[in-house]
Amino acid sequence: MLHFLTFHARGKTMASQKPLVLITGSEGRIGKAIAAELAQTYTIAGFEPTCRGDNCMDADITSDEALEQACAQLRERYGTRIASVIHLAAFYDFSGEPDPRYEAVNVKGTQRLLRALQAFEVEQFIYASTMLVHAPTAPGQPINEASALKPAWPYPQSKLEAERVVHAERGRIPALTLRLAGVYTDHCELPSLAYQIERIFERQMLSRLFPGDASHGQTFVHLDDVAQAFRAAVERRAQLPDETAILIGEPVTESYEALQNLIGRLVHGEPWDTRRIPKPVAATGAWLQDKAEEVIPDAIDRGAEAFIKPFMVELADDHYELDLARAETMLGWHPGHSLRRSLPVIIGELREDPAQWYKRNKIPLPLWLEESADTGTPGPAAIAEFHALDRAEHQRTLWCHFANVALGCWLISSPFVLGLAENWRLAEEPITPTGRGLAYSDTWMTISNVATGALMVLFALMSLSRSAGWARWVVAALGSWLLFAPLLFWTPSAAAYANDTLVGALAIAFAVAIPSAPGISPIARVSGPDAPPGWDYTPSGWTNRLLIIALAFVGLVISRYLAAYQLGHIDAAWDPFFGDGTERIVTSSVSEAWPVPDAGLGATVYVLEIITGVIGDKRRWRTMPWLVLLFGILIVPLGVVSIFFIIIQPIWIGTWCTLCLVGALAMLLQIPYSFDEILATLQFLKHRRQQGKPRWYVLLRGDTMAGGSADYSDNFEAPARAVLREILLSGVNLPWTLLASGAIGIALMGSRLLFDASGAAADSAHIVGSLVVSVSIMAWGEVARPLRFVNIGFGAWLAAAPWLIDGYTGTGAAMSVLSGLALAWLSFPPGRIEGHYGAWDRIAHLSFSVPRRLRHAQP
Repeated sequence: MLHFLTFHARGKTMASQKPLVLITGSEGRIGKAIAAELAQTYTIAGFEPTCRGDNCMDADITSDEALEQACAQLRERYGTRIASVIHLAAFYDFSGEPDPRYEAVNVKGTQRLLRALQAFEVEQFIYASTMLVHAPTAPGQPINEASALKPAWPYPQSKLEAERVVHAERGRIPALTLRLAGVYTDHCELPSLAYQIERIFERQMLSRLFPGDASHGQTFVHLDDVAQAFRAAVERRAQLPDETAILIGEPVTESYEALQNLIGRLVHGEPWDTRRIPKPVAATGAWLQDKAEEVIPDAIDRGAEAFIKPFMVELADDHYELDLARAETMLGWHPGHSLRRSLPVIIGELREDPAQWYKRNKIPLPLWLEESADTGTPGPAAIAEFHALDRAEHQRTLWCHFANVALGCWLISSPFVLGLAENWRLAEEPITPTGRGLAYSDTWMTISNVATGALMVLFALMSLSRSAGWARWVVAALGSWLLFAPLLFWTPSAAAYANDTLVGALAIAFAVAIPSAPGISPIARVSGPDAPPGWDYTPSGWTNRLLIIALAFVGLVISRYLAAYQLGHIDAAWDPFFGDGTERIVTSSVSEAWPVPDAGLGATVYVLEIITGVIGDKRRWRTMPWLVLLFGILIVPLGVVSIFFIIIQPIWIGTWCTLCLVGALAMLLQIPYSFDEILATLQFLKHRRQQGKPRWYVLLRGDTMAGGSADYSDNFEAPARAVLREILLSGVNLPWTLLASGAIGIALMGSRLLFDASGAAADSAHIVGSLVVSVSIMAWGEVARPLRFVNIGFGAWLAAAPWLIDGYTGTGAAMSVLSGLALAWLSFPPGRIEGHYGAWDRIAHLSFSVPRRLRHAQP
């Protein structure tokens, strides 16, 4: 990008009254400041590719013709005598990549300008260079103008080449090169410093990492001091040598560590701990971050490129500390500002109006900060409230991370305590009832436990830092691995299986369930409603989740028992009604089709379901949409698959499994209680999408929204009967029509005994009956009440089946027809719906009957 620095003209003055100063790049930030500083004493003229000011002339220094026309216009307006030419125009970017514009603008443009100026009477030519043309130094060894020149990347390299052009092309024009430090203002407006502040303000993980020596740093200079330095140079032009260079900066160089701590204290009231990471790791991360921008949807990163580039990593150790003796001697100049004194002003502006600060510094505003406009809560107030809550909660839950350290230590020792290490690298015969297993199971379990335990200790310790929320998710991922490891390695040790399951579940709970899960948008956490707009309760309340969690525990106990038989931990599987039915089911070809014990996989799903059920508060339908959808996936689709396998058992395997039936019923009963929270989340995501919010960001970080209401339903101090009613009947009720439909389904499942059905007729009745029971129970959920219409299709099949398939007796055929007609009739009434669900009310009350006024008026 071509940047031309500009000035603000304060009205026309006659060239004959004041000496003329020509500024290239006159309408940029530095150009405006210099013009304002000189305007009372000098006539200011400007060169810009496209001018907006009165005293500015269109001049493209990359074109001979354009520059010649500009010089002619300058001569016509002001004559040929120029007191000083201040050359600021330059190309600059942060990519670190070579660019032909460096040569065209910075080098050739300077050469072209100097040659054009030979036709004028120029008393002084000032070239704005950079201190980066010098080789870096070490703390305590300031650079002076005679220090070695060794620019490290294309921008300063082009500046040094331009300095050489000035030397070669100036002719009789006296030339002064001012080598500037990084220029900042009271609004910051220095990209490297602004992004450093932004990272700390947003508590980004990168704000804690640095690939260089943190005791090193770079000097800066305030824009007002730069303008005064240029004024001093112009005023003393007659006393300066024909050609010289002067460094312009502040005498004190703040180290990166000192700057980090100062910014941290000003922004968050705490020092900012910075850890050094290896340069290869940092460079790889910067490269990946840069490349990832091409594939990450703009909805997530908003199309913004990463500021940190790989080339910056190599420069992280550079230290620039300036000797200002020549500036003081020749110009009588000394800076009146310092970065340490200016930072409170810069940070104060950020805290007062973050949106304006981000805009001024050309940094994309984070979406969670934009959301404050929706809440009516000022951004800074919301941010302060969020950090206060987050800091207090972090302190209260530090014990969780210490607990995970202890769990990691226990995990490391467990292979030696449980005897797994005794079989290190020993192949053992599988003990499972089907002979499946892994020969070196104990060896793999030992490796898994020791490695996972060590990593858990490491990341749990890192989780003690409030800014390392990502480390908590790593601990949760390690806990999830422990749930699967005994199944993948077919462990023959019941103790090892139980140990990994308990440690894994506790690790996840201590990492992200008991402390608030990291990653929630600050605005979502401190503002917004409990209940969705148009709803009369929150579907994420504890009373809405408790029954689901309790039923998941039932499924977990059953699945763990069946997995114990599949893994050979017990010799037999108990079944009170179907003899060896349980053993036949869990060792059938259907179960054997899975690469791991399918009952153990079910147990793992139940554990994850329990954990996702307890994470989050009553607003998680909008603060953690991804978690609610994951919770729903664990319950609804996986529940339907589980029920399907139960349905096919007597058909494919020829027997039943009592424990499987109980587990399937527990899973089925969870489904109607989960629909309302899933619906609220989908409504919320649709609403935010309609408001123009990026879908992926809202899904992963959550958001706030207008409307809705507070919810006080989680009142466990109420009478037990009231609490129990809330647990059982929030969003769910049992219309007699659905109970009757379920009874018909149960009767159909027993058609072999009740109606003497056989062959295809019996199989059909069993499948349809199971599906009718499942659909009827799912439709208990008020938001899922339209599911009852599916039973009409099942009823139609039952009425037609006696004429389409064999195996019916006369009684069985009659009962099939009557059952089908009854199901169709029972599916028309919607039953009682007591809750309100926003725009979904119309669908929940959907009926094929003549429309009637809803039982309750819309809120």
